[in-house]
Amino acid sequence: MKAIVFDTFGGTEVLHEAEVEVPQPGPGQVRVQVKAVGVNPVDGKIRAGGMEAIFPTTLPAVPGGEIAGVVDAVGAGVDHLKVGDEVLGWSDTGAYAQYALSPATALAPKPAGLDWTHAAALPVASDGAERVLDLLGVTAGETLLIHGASGALGTIAVQLAVARGARVLGTAGPGNQEYVASLGATPLVYGDHLVERVRALAPEGVDAVFDAAGKGALEDSLTLRGGTDRIVTTADFRAAELGVVFAEGPQRRSGTRLAELARLAADGTLVTTISAVHPLAEAARAQQASDAGHNRGKIVLTVDSTVA
Repeated sequence: MKAIVFDTFGGTEVLHEAEVEVPQPGPGQVRVQVKAVGVNPVDGKIRAGGMEAIFPTTLPAVPGGEIAGVVDAVGAGVDHLKVGDEVLGWSDTGAYAQYALSPATALAPKPAGLDWTHAAALPVASDGAERVLDLLGVTAGETLLIHGASGALGTIAVQLAVARGARVLGTAGPGNQEYVASLGATPLVYGDHLVERVRALAPEGVDAVFDAAGKGALEDSLTLRGGTDRIVTTADFRAAELGVVFAEGPQRRSGTRLAELARLAADGTLVTTISAVHPLAEAARAQQASDAGHNRGKIVLTVDSTVA
């Protein structure tokens, strides 16, 4: 099968197309014929070698872990999925490929009203958003500041926080202010004098900060919170030196919860936004855009799963 592979750590130039063996599902696994792949900032960090302390990588490697596709084969012990089922979820063998293996428990049924690209945009962002909101203990009536509110993770985090009854202030670029407002947040442009602008909007203070941007917002967050309590970042590697929680860790990967959110996305209650769509062969271009940041929503790769 065709897959995107990197044999050494580096920039996007290390990504290349290769022919690799089609994986075979073991007990508790299913093989998915991939239709769409979510491109996430962590993909580029792993490719560059920046995540070795958290996610050690055996080279050569296939990037990615977020897929939507059709069940193609079922391993022993799997009884709730069958060949032909349309699913979304997480892959254990790399997602930038025509076929991928997934734990059956990490997959959810794809609703008929959710297309492949939007299905692939949901697993990682929804899992990460809920995990951080739980770490922060966000509850109804609180004020939450989200940095990077227009990105794939921020888009979902804003909506889930609002659904919990929180008031959300969301930072984003000038071109994404209306978009952030449409998600239910009060938008702010990131950058100079952010502390003063946040305090003008929330004179009573912010109860928690979710940094999904990693663009130098932690110092302002520490000032606004008066310390490190209830600040979590998923993107700023300076977290440890500043005493802030870095939430990039083991995912929950609950197919059951993902199924609930997929239904909400299918009926339009939960908005998933696609920044750009590229064919699998343009994975390097997609990662370049992801590495650069400032994307509205998720970058997605589409996959032709026909094996020659």
